[in-house]
Amino acid sequence: MPRERPRPTKPRWPESYGLSKDAGPHVDWGDAVLRLSAARNYWVGSTGSDRRPYVAPVWGIWLDGVFCFSTAVTSRKGRNLRSNPAIAIHLESGDDVLILQGDVEAVTDASTFARYAQAYKAKYGWRPEFGKPGQVTYAVRPRAAFTWRERDFPTTATRWVFPTA
Repeated sequence: MPRERPRPTKPRWPESYGLSKDAGPHVDWGDAVLRLSAARNYWVGSTGSDRRPYVAPVWGIWLDGVFCFSTAVTSRKGRNLRSNPAIAIHLESGDDVLILQGDVEAVTDASTFARYAQAYKAKYGWRPEFGKPGQVTYAVRPRAAFTWRERDFPTTATRWVFPTA
């Protein structure tokens, strides 16, 4: 079931970033969803029990208001996310920025996984397998997102707050 749209707010950044007190959102969430859906590569950031940050590119699917991706359980990101479910996801562009923050949860429902696998096959030409040993598929339920365009920063800077489930 699709989630409610996030609420746009002004980012809570230092005054030196140049945000005016009356600045409002200038990037439409619908445009952000299109970019999340169309992107080929996503950068995911995680931190494990050793508190060291780790960033890696992944392929993924924006599905019903959550970001889904698969990884090996024994990969660095797999181990990190097992001990600390907090994650940041960034699209490739530093000029048209979209960052998600949230927590991962394993996809264990076969029907949700089937929809993910079908969309993944259509996008990447390869279909992940449900329950494959050593693999985990995560759904990221965003808590917040940040969007802005470099060409007209900081007027387009927007913090999106997601409803809690």
